[in-house]
Amino acid sequence: MITTDDGIRLWAERTGSGPALVLCHGGPGLWDMFGEVAAGLSDTYTVHRWDQRGCGRSEGAAGPYTVERAVADLEAVRQGFGLDRMVLLGHSWGAYLALRYALDHPGRVERLVYVSGVGIGPEADWRPPFVTRFLSALGPHRERWEEPGTPDRERCVLRWAADFADPDRALQQAARMATPFFGVNTEAGEQLGAAMRAEDPAALHARCAALDVETIIVDGELDLRPRPAVDSLERALPRVRRVTLKGAGHMPWAEDWTGVRGAAAG
Repeated sequence: MITTDDGIRLWAERTGSGPALVLCHGGPGLWDMFGEVAAGLSDTYTVHRWDQRGCGRSEGAAGPYTVERAVADLEAVRQGFGLDRMVLLGHSWGAYLALRYALDHPGRVERLVYVSGVGIGPEADWRPPFVTRFLSALGPHRERWEEPGTPDRERCVLRWAADFADPDRALQQAARMATPFFGVNTEAGEQLGAAMRAEDPAALHARCAALDVETIIVDGELDLRPRPAVDSLERALPRVRRVTLKGAGHMPWAEDWTGVRGAAAG
């Protein structure tokens, strides 16, 4: 466990050997599901995983849930493990958290790996087409997903299955993500989602333009979230490389492990 500056205990785990790699899971409101990723990288890195505040195995059910607090919690993880510098890999919401951490603590980030994020532009640039694609991807499962009495875990499995590129394996892969199932912290999701929407895109662009950290943007070609939404981030960053993984969805390591491993290695 890692203890934050306000006394909250965060679940964390360290495996492997080599340079430090810290993983930031998606959500917001979910928990670390990087077990297989960590196992696959532990021959190259000392991999650090953690559950964010109020999520999974961590304390903090009462919040606060702000971007600034999330960045401070990530800094507590770095300090708790005694890391000087680290490779920082974030996925989806975690990609945004990793970016914001790098903006606040650039000297602590050796390399930033930004996986399946949605860029730094307005949410209106990507959410409407994403919702349309998502509802279509639900296919025959849409009615069950929308049914009020559907158990939370089942709803999550149906929701996450839409994010995998191969429909024949999607439900099985999503069920693995949901095992074990810790429940979704909807309050954290709503508050952090609102905080992201309240960001000033112009100010964020200016901060990114001054970021002197090597960054690799990783896109799954078949991610339901329109990838052009990330173009503004790519244009803003001075030290950036972009990798598009063919045939991969929102969880690209499930469909192109070699590509994700190569991106993590730089």
